Order: sequence, then structure tokens, then C-alpha cells
Amino acid sequence: MAAGPIFADTFDDAIGELRGMLSQMGGLAERAIHDAINALSRADSELAAQVRAADQSIDALQAEVEALAVAVIAGSPLADGDLRDVVAALKIAGVIERIGDYAKNIAKRVALVDGGPPIEPLASVPAMARIAAEMVHDVLDAFAARDADGAVLVVERDRMLDDFYDGLFRRLVAYMAEHPATVGQVAHLLFVAKNLERIGDHATNIAEMVYFAATGMRMPERVKTGDRI
Repeated sequence: MAAGPIFADTFDDAIGELRGMLSQMGGLAERAIHDAINALSRADSELAAQVRAADQSIDALQAEVEALAVAVIAGSPLADGDLRDVVAALKIAGVIERIGDYAKNIAKRVALVDGGPPIEPLASVPAMARIAAEMVHDVLDAFAARDADGAVLVVERDRMLDDFYDGLFRRLVAYMAEHPATVGQVAHLLFVAKNLERIGDHATNIAEMVYFAATGMRMPERVKTGDRI
């Protein structure tokens, strides 16, 4: 959309387009997470390469979101709620781009984990990845629906992902101690687990933005620290 005045009859179209692009970005990021973990589980270097290449599509969409958001903001004065939506979209695009980077980083580890003996804790990684990808999916659904309650649920689910990470971390460290020959491989799996935990953190960051965009208020600290409302 070219920069220029944004009037009431076109603002809804613009915000709809922003939400659509964010949904597309989120879908690509989810796919990247799933494909990166599948590549890791199957030692599939070709699929890992596809994940790394696909990251360019997420980057390109981020640039489109930024351009449209700036055009909307510059076009005409916006009501507070409308401005929050556009600013949230601008920030969320950057966070999704970072999530895509984490998936790409996981894909880069495929060749480094492959080639050694099978590592038993690796079987737990896909379950952790599913939680992270579902958080990304659900938080973007919450943004599209201006669903503050949905955003809160995503934040609460981050506790599950953190617990999963803590348990997997302990198992991997114990496995290294019992199987010294796997230290190099397990170190890379620790990196993978940390990347998945960080994806959950970023989904939580988006949830806080969604909550603010929908309500005009900051998410209560008791929610972010794990206490239910």
C-alpha cells in the first residue's frame, strides 16, 4: 500500500491486511519449527536446508508488514485502539522473524547431531517443539481476534514449556555423564532445547503485546509470574 492518507473506510482493510500477513508469517514460522525438528529426528539434511532457505520468506513478509504499518501510521491520526493494533503488528512482525531465526538455527544443528550413536532423550524434543509451535499459533489467533483472554492462556502455557525444558536439560546432562562419547551431540541438543524454550518466551512477549492492544492495559504481573487470576 502506498503511503498517504488512511481514512476510516480503508483502515479496516489495512489492519486486515496486516493481520493476514502476520498470520502468514506465523504459519511459516510454525512450519519451520516442525520441519526443523523433523529434520533433526530423521537426520534429514535436505529438509534442514529447506528450513534455512525458507527463512527468507519470513524476512520478506516482515519487511512488507513494516512498510504497511508505517504507511498507516503516517497516513492520518488514529484512535488509540487503532494505533495500538498497528504498533502491535509492527512489533509482532519482528518477534515472528526472530522465531523463524530460532527454527533456522535448529536446522543448522542437524548435521552436527547426526553421525554419532542414537541419543535417547532426542525422542522428547518433538513434544517440546509441538508446545512451542502451538503457542505461536494460538497467540497469533488471539491477535487476529483481539482476544485478551487467549493471550493470557498462552502466557500460562509457557510454564509448561519451561518445565519441559528443565526436565529435558537434566536428562541431557545426565546422559552426557553416562555416555561421554556423545558429549558433542548432546551439547547441540541442549542448544536446540534452549532455542525451543526461547520460542516460547517470544510467544509470551507477543501475548503481552496482544493483551495491551486489546485492552489498553499491561498484562497483570501475577499472570506473567505464574499465578492465575
